[in-house]
Order: sequence, then structure tokens, then C-alpha cells
Amino acid sequence: MNCLQNFPRLYALPSEFFKPHEIKSSSFVHMLPVMNANDLDIRQSLAVKAVSGSKSSSEMSEVAEEKKSDVYSDTMTEAMGASLTYRHELGINYNFIRPDLIVGSCLQSPADVDKLRNIGVKTIFCLQQDPDLEYFGVDIKAIQKYAEKYIDIEHIRAEIRDFDGFDLRMRLPAVVSKLYKAMNRNGGIAYIHCTAGMGRAPAVALAYMYWVQGYRLNEAHRLLLSKRSCCPKLDAIKSATADILTGLKKKSIICKWDDPSCTLVEISGLDVGWGQKVPLKFDKEQNAWILQRELLEGHYEYKYIVDGEWTCNRNELVTPTNKDGHTNNYVVVSADDPDSDRAQVRKRLTGEDPDLTTNERIKIRQFLEEVSDHE
Repeated sequence: MNCLQNFPRLYALPSEFFKPHEIKSSSFVHMLPVMNANDLDIRQSLAVKAVSGSKSSSEMSEVAEEKKSDVYSDTMTEAMGASLTYRHELGINYNFIRPDLIVGSCLQSPADVDKLRNIGVKTIFCLQQDPDLEYFGVDIKAIQKYAEKYIDIEHIRAEIRDFDGFDLRMRLPAVVSKLYKAMNRNGGIAYIHCTAGMGRAPAVALAYMYWVQGYRLNEAHRLLLSKRSCCPKLDAIKSATADILTGLKKKSIICKWDDPSCTLVEISGLDVGWGQKVPLKFDKEQNAWILQRELLEGHYEYKYIVDGEWTCNRNELVTPTNKDGHTNNYVVVSADDPDSDRAQVRKRLTGEDPDLTTNERIKIRQFLEEVSDHE
């Protein structure tokens, strides 16, 4: 007998919402300026130096690695709205958040497995997708094969798309379920990592602390930030929590750009992530560019790209300017009468300082136990 049958709303989430979403661009790599003028200059410079013998191959490799880190850091800052820097060429970096939880950057070679075993790690929990690994030339199969030599450590992959708050929201229940089961199975310390250890990994650690370890979300967030510089998407965790406890509903929204003189208007963000762009259609009757889209309930940030220029629409809701000077448009989607019980639960769980009741924690833990390991 399914132990969740007493929670019909809890079990309302269809399994497809926990699977990786099939969108043409599958990772941050598609956000990067893979071949722009500066890149060409650098590659040509490296080629000249290779011919002239003025630089060794290791020095050229180091320059290329630094350039990749620069591009990744710039992309991360733009996508996450916070000034963050990742230096892949400096090797693995991490911080203990709790005695049993480490958040860090990606493993780069089999030797990193030994480093983690030496500090008591029993579970290596990788959130990267294949293009993330390929960008920095990480051989994940070699790392996995090396870890398999040992009985005291397990390497697990649970993919989440980089810089995509919506994919994070949808994947969190299945990913945290996998982490929860692994920690129960292996004990010891879990090393949770994405590429830089600044977005996906801290978000998964936060959700685990909130759903399983009994923290209030903001309490866990403060602890995390006291240990590591990062920018986890709290809205994704809040929405995922509400999704588990209340189920999923959709509502149609409309975005509108009123300048008819433009030749191309697109939107990034919403439910497609910052690596995707959705084109608006020009409506002759309204003399404006229109996007009508069905969205799941939640808080969504987005930005317009008008003839190639990223900008906010001042006729729609705009976030406050953050400390790094970034602003976005945003929309809050609610499918229910705001006075309904369900709407009130979602409002509480997605508010400024959410917490879970004892009964809600029990329901979430039961949910995590029941999620299939075959995503």
C-alpha cells in the first residue's frame, strides 16, 4: 500500500515534472559567446605563439583555461544577478556548511576523489550536465571509474541545468530525494557540487537542510552564506516546497512590448531559463509585440531582448535594484482564489520567511522516500 495515499494533494505531482526538460539549449554553454571577436583574437594569438615557440603548450593551456573561467564568471554574474567569480584553473574548492554537508566546485580529475575520501566524504553528488563538463574538459567517466574502485565512497549524478531557476524548481524534489537516500545509505559526509559550487549545489544543500534536517529556510540560508560566497535561488526552493505540498496548477500570462518600430523582441528567463530566448509576435491590432504563455504558479523573473539589447519593460513589474545594480522584470502567477486554503498555504510557503509545520515535514520526507530512483 502506498504510504502517500492519505495525501492526495501531495501525490498530485506527475513524474514528468521531475525529469530533465527537453529544450534545445541544455546548459549554460549555450549562453556563452563561443566564437566572438575577442575569442578569435585570443585563438589567433595562441596559434601564432605556438608557431613561433614563444609559449609552451602548458602556458597556452593555462591562458585558455583562464579565458574560459573569465567567460564563465561573466556569464554567471549576468545570469544570477550577483558578482561571482570561479577560477577553474585553481582546482577544486569547497566549504563545510555542516559537519555532514560540503558545498563545492566540480571535481577535475580522479585525484580529487582521493582528496575527498581523506576528509571523510562518503557521497559525491554531481549536479552537472554533460555540456558543463565538456566546457572545462572534465572527464567524468574517468572520475566515476576511479571512485568505483573504493567501497567507502559513491559517485552519484543528478543533473540540473545551469542558470535555470525553473529547471532547478522542477528537479529539486527528485534530486533531493536521491541525496536523502544516498546519505541514509552511505552515512558520513556528502560533497554536493555543480560547476562553481555557487548556484545549483548550494540550492540543493539548502533544500535538504530545509526539508530533511529541520531548518527554517532563512536560517539555513544565513548559515550557508556565512560559510560560502554563493547565490542559490530561494524562490525555486520555495516553489518546489509548495509544489510538493499543494500540487501544480497553471495560468496564462501576457507580456507586451509597446514599441512597433523594433524588428525583433524576445524574452529570456520565465520558465525557460536565462540560456533561452522566446520570441514575441507582433500584433497589428494592438500595434505591439505580444507573448502569451502558460506558467505554473510561482514567481518568475525575466528580461526583454529588443533588437539584441537586454532591457526591462518599465510598464511591467520590476525587481528592486540589487547590490550589483541588476534589475529584472517579474511576474507572480497564482491559479487560485487568493482566499482559498490552497492559495494560503502556497502564500505562506513562498513568503519572506517560510517554515514547515511538523506534519508538512513528515509529508515531504515520505514524498522523498517514495520518489522513484529512475528519473
